[in-house]
Order: sequence, then C-alpha cells, then structure tokens
Amino acid sequence: MYFAALLARTEDGWEASDTELDDVETLDDLAELAREATADEDETVLVLLEQEGFWYGVVRIDGEDDPRVFVSNAAAAARSAYGEILLTPELLGREPEDDSTLDSLTDLDGTEDGEPDADTGADDDSDADPDAPPGTPPGPVGDKELLEDLGVSEKQLLALHGDAVNAIAELLGAADVLETVR
Repeated sequence: MYFAALLARTEDGWEASDTELDDVETLDDLAELAREATADEDETVLVLLEQEGFWYGVVRIDGEDDPRVFVSNAAAAARSAYGEILLTPELLGREPEDDSTLDSLTDLDGTEDGEPDADTGADDDSDADPDAPPGTPPGPVGDKELLEDLGVSEKQLLALHGDAVNAIAELLGAADVLETVR
C-alpha cells in the first residue's frame, strides 16, 4: 500500500495535503505538483511517499531550487512505479541515458552484453537485489541531510523503518496535520 502526502512549511507552521500521483511521471512533475500546493513559492514543501514496510522517500522543494531527494531503499523502490519517479540517473550516480545513442554503441571492452568483466569483477555485486534493475544499490540513496535544518538528523532519517512518514512528521512537529489527511 502506498501513501503520499505534501507538507508545506508556512509562517503558521506545517500544512498537510494528500496527493494523487497518477499523473506524475517524472521528478520534475512531482516538484511542480509540490510547488502548486503552496501559496508562497519560496516556502519549503516536502513530499513524503512510502510503500508501507518496503521503502520511503522524501523530496524537498525549496522555491525554484532543484528538488532534493532521499530514498530509504533504492532496490525496493526500483520495483515500484512511484519509486522510479524518484530514482533519477543522477540520484543513482549514473549519466542520464539518451536512448537514441545507446542502440548504436558497442561493448568496447570485448565482453558480451551482461557478461562480467573478468579483470574487475564489475558485475559481482553480492548485496544486489536480484529483482532490482542492474546497478541499483541495495540501500539508501540521495541527500541524507535534506531535513537536518528542520530538526531531523541523518542518523534519525536512516534509522526509520515501518511507518516512516508518520515518524518524519512527528520529528518535524507535523504529526497532527498529517493525521488529518491520512
């Protein structure tokens, strides 16, 4: 089960709203949706998203700045349509792909596609989730400090499991307003 909510930080405290992600296809779409949730474009908006018991994500939007993203378990999120929105190539440490040029490239090291490079063992990732796309890390990815200035430390963020959205809201002092949209 998925849950997504927006928390907007205003002069009067946090305001919460639930959100539908059906029309959201990219991180930019999600950031635009979050910006529309607040009257003041300079306010901080958090998108809290979780697939209960598997992974959670936090997207922070500060005005027109690029979104900052944290995902608790990239491998689990990669198997989710909503997780794929957050797992941009940049977040995973990859170069953005241009599908039109990928088809024309050949494997220059002489190995066949999918064959591990014998010298480096590059494809030997014993911690990898067999159901996740290749190269997806098994643990947290992104900006682990995105909530530090709001009172949630990196250590606290990494320790969250289960109902992480409620735990984050509680740490932010926004549990009551989040409860109204849950």
